[in-house]
Amino acid sequence: MNKWYIEKGTEGDVVLSTRIRFARNLDDYPFPSKLDKKGKSEICALVRDALTGDGDSGFGYIDMNTLTPSQAVSLAERHLISPEFTTEREGRALLLTEDESVSIMVCEEDHIRLQVMKSGLSLNEAFDIADKIDNVLDSKLCYAFDERIGYLTQCPTNLGTAMRASVMLHLPALTATGKISGIASTVSKLGLTIRGAYGEGSSARGCIYQMSNRITLGITEQAALDNLSAITLQIAAQERAAQSLLLRNPAEEDKVFRAAGILKNARLLSGDEFMELISLVRMGTARGVFDFPLEKINELIVNMQPATINAAHGKNLEPSERDAIRAKGVREVLEIRC
Repeated sequence: MNKWYIEKGTEGDVVLSTRIRFARNLDDYPFPSKLDKKGKSEICALVRDALTGDGDSGFGYIDMNTLTPSQAVSLAERHLISPEFTTEREGRALLLTEDESVSIMVCEEDHIRLQVMKSGLSLNEAFDIADKIDNVLDSKLCYAFDERIGYLTQCPTNLGTAMRASVMLHLPALTATGKISGIASTVSKLGLTIRGAYGEGSSARGCIYQMSNRITLGITEQAALDNLSAITLQIAAQERAAQSLLLRNPAEEDKVFRAAGILKNARLLSGDEFMELISLVRMGTARGVFDFPLEKINELIVNMQPATINAAHGKNLEPSERDAIRAKGVREVLEIRC
């Protein structure tokens, strides 16, 4: 089965992906930070049985403690779990669909972190899927909920809907022209936040940013989705205009073609160099400079991350070994037609 991230969705030249995440807790248990090993095991069993007890649910169940560090970090690189979920794996579990579009972290910061990933700008579609799964869980588990302040969560910033909606954006031109800081300031006033691809404190490697709603209390889910969608469309239009203007500059156009040349011929590619070059090639592809499917570029961005390469080869490789494997993989997949 194809993974969700190798598809090109709506607005896919700028919007790589959409994510809807619900935080939920069970009424009869303290938050995970106060649970012992027995309590966490009970939560894991309850959530697993609620989803898989009636037969084939489409979910696989992963005890996080059975994974190697590389396997766990690879899940984070693919945005299936949070980076924090990889550090202490005892008493934690992951429910995951085969196409990796739906993942449920059990006993992260909250008892349940349900997330749905879709390619492109697909906020309402992703929300509908998440809502249906949430309803199944709600029918079999007793959620911690207050009529006045909504779903109860360990972090007060998630109270209310306990929903985080986010989009992953590729913004190389707005980054190159120095407009990102201004955009971040503007969207902050509109109830959104822009961060690096892996959330708070992460860098925007490859000019990839995550934009999400900040407000969960006193607002409906649909209002949050509509706000995020409208602002995403505006930023996408600005990025397209900035890309077209940037590529009229011969020096900037040269950078794009040089990036393609290196990726086609390099025998060693570090992770940072790869992300810098693939970002330029993706921009060129989005603007029609190269005749190449964006889906293949998106797949490379996911599969050429360090821990994902380690996990694919079943061992911890030296950086130089990964650099050679990365370069070979890019050469094999990225047959760029100019």
